[in-house]
Order: sequence, then C-alpha cells, then structure tokens
Amino acid sequence: MSTPYVVRLAEDPADREACFAVRKEVFVGEQGVPEDLEYDAYDAGAVHVLAVRQDGLPLGTGRLLHGEAAVAQTGADLAVGCLGRLAVTGAARGLGVGAALVRAIEDAARARGLAAVDLHAQTHALGFYQRLGYEPYGPEYLEAGIPHQGMRRSLQPVVEGAETVCPESGVAGLGSVV
Repeated sequence: MSTPYVVRLAEDPADREACFAVRKEVFVGEQGVPEDLEYDAYDAGAVHVLAVRQDGLPLGTGRLLHGEAAVAQTGADLAVGCLGRLAVTGAARGLGVGAALVRAIEDAARARGLAAVDLHAQTHALGFYQRLGYEPYGPEYLEAGIPHQGMRRSLQPVVEGAETVCPESGVAGLGSVV
C-alpha cells in the first residue's frame, strides 16, 4: 500500500530541526507548553523519528530515550525505553502518522534490545495508545500542567524477513525504515 508519507530516523541536523519545529507547533503553539520544558538535555542522545510528506513537509515526530537517559522515566529498568514527544501536525492528523511513528519508535527500541516501551500519555490520548497495545499503570499526574498517565507495552522481537503492518493505518514495512 502506498502512503503519502514516510517515517525515518532523524539523523542529520535538518531532520532534527524539522522534529523540533513540529514539536514547537504542537506542544508550544497549540498546547501552551513553555519552550524551556519542551526541549531538554535528553534531546541530544535520543533517537528521533520523523514523518515527512513525499514533498519533504514534516508531519510528525517522536523520540525514544534508552539506557541511562530512560532510567528516571521507566522505574530504573534499563530494558525499558521511553517513548516521548510524539507530535503530529494538525494537517496530518487522521492519516495514521501517529501510529506509524509509534511503530517506528518501537522498532528502534527492538533494535537496541529493549523489552518494553513506557510513555507518559496525555489522558485525552489514552485510547490511541491502548489501540496500539499500551496498558495504563499508576495514578494520573500533571506534567507541564497537562494530565498524564503512565503506559507500557511489552515488545515482541521482530522476526527476520517479516513485514510489519500497522493495523490502524495499513502502513507496511516500518521495521525497514529504522
């Protein structure tokens, strides 16, 4: 199935800037998160993913913290990564971009040998993450003044040569882009 966008690792400076621009639009502009909270020291060592339209327009982003960077977020478990900063531009919502980004982050986590992924979901997005296999845990809390809930998904190893398909969007082959 052909998609109007691709999801890839954001490895060069231009891709990273595109990720930060999407985050600024969504979190700072739409949700009122202060910039000094949105960008942090974890950005430098995180794995960033970027969804771009075929003409290069950035549509969404997300990041994976792993190793020591994720410990404070995951209950001190080095086998668990932390998905965060998932943002999709208003124009791209409803196209499956968010689900494709989550799957790409999970693939990056698997590639680093992680057994699970945690995230801090804004409570209005709980259903989205539950449809992707995440289960809530712990109490609701405020982060940047917004209600959040901890969630976790155990990862199954990817079988070599198997194609992955996101059921929400029908996007195939995400395992090959990371």
